[in-house]
Amino acid sequence: MPTTPTQENDVFRIPIGPQHPALKEPGHFEFTVDGEVVTAATLRLGYVHRGIEKGTEGRNWIQSLYLLERVCGICSHVHATAYCLGVEKLAGVEAPPRAQAIRVLVAELERIHSHMLWLGVAAHEAGFDMLFMYSWRDRETVMNLLEGITGNRVNYSANQLGGVKCDIDGEQADDIRVGLDFLEGRIKHYLDVVSQDTMFLRRTRGIGVMTREDCERMGIVGPTARASGVELDLRVHAPYAAYPEHPVNLVTATAGDLEARFIVRVNELFESIRLIREILDDLPEGDLSVRVPRRIPAGETISRVEAPRGELFYYIKSNRSDMADRVKVRTPTLPNMASVLEIAVGHQLADIPMILTGIDPCFSCNDRMVAINDPSRGEQAWTWEQLRQYGIEYYR
Repeated sequence: MPTTPTQENDVFRIPIGPQHPALKEPGHFEFTVDGEVVTAATLRLGYVHRGIEKGTEGRNWIQSLYLLERVCGICSHVHATAYCLGVEKLAGVEAPPRAQAIRVLVAELERIHSHMLWLGVAAHEAGFDMLFMYSWRDRETVMNLLEGITGNRVNYSANQLGGVKCDIDGEQADDIRVGLDFLEGRIKHYLDVVSQDTMFLRRTRGIGVMTREDCERMGIVGPTARASGVELDLRVHAPYAAYPEHPVNLVTATAGDLEARFIVRVNELFESIRLIREILDDLPEGDLSVRVPRRIPAGETISRVEAPRGELFYYIKSNRSDMADRVKVRTPTLPNMASVLEIAVGHQLADIPMILTGIDPCFSCNDRMVAINDPSRGEQAWTWEQLRQYGIEYYR
């Protein structure tokens, strides 16, 4: 893989990655440029493929829950929630109202954590390291709240099949309210910065514009789509868990540029804070879980939840055993990544890190398969046994 710019037939290509100081995870981009202007872009993924989907086929339903939590460390709870909702649907059980409310509360705390982490990373890519340090300092507040509820700062393990493992008492509720009061003041400051700071606006206003039609054509999801006026949020349009009892106010913008994506995500923080307060004030009484059978009835289902980055889709199939027959995950980064390659064309090379960061990418969420270039075999989909045999022959 080239690590320096190359020139062939008067075409100048600049590779970025898979190991690069500007990338937090491995991905390989190649930009064709004319001077400083990008004229074409390609992307190769697959560097952190971990076989998690295949791994669920050799583990029981409970073990797979802990495995799927580790698809992504930033949004581990929402992966576990999507999986639990699907398995519970197949099993014909429903978690108690108190458990559903706690699931939503932890999910919204996780959304605050994810958006604030993204705000710092994006500010760093813009050369605004002061905003990066402040937002990550304040992010510790929500991480401490999550640790107080679940015992963990990452991979919270709040969910279990049939409900949740952690409760919220009066003291914890008070701590959450105090933390939210502090965060709300800080987020107001961040909204002022991303919408008024002259230097920051030079890196975001009018950069990476996507129209509503572009988003719908490419299947863009989450805050990236809502910043272009796409009114789509599964918490609103397909509510699950406790969202029917605690409706979400949709946050959108119309400019479709990087500035709009910042404003949408920061305003979503205020909505998450409002929702958490509402849940704390109206937390149902009752049990935290119900029993789920060890063997799940045969069938197949889908579950869709709104992750911090957008729609998270789970397909789950059971063959009436104590482990899944198939689990398929489509994370929001997968459709959103296509937008980077399209909107990068025509922009300055210096804008590319911000355009990439603007979709809040997660490479470990994204990697599902690897393409093998072997002209003698042609292009074909391989079975697991064929892939295994290829590995044996390759390393012999």
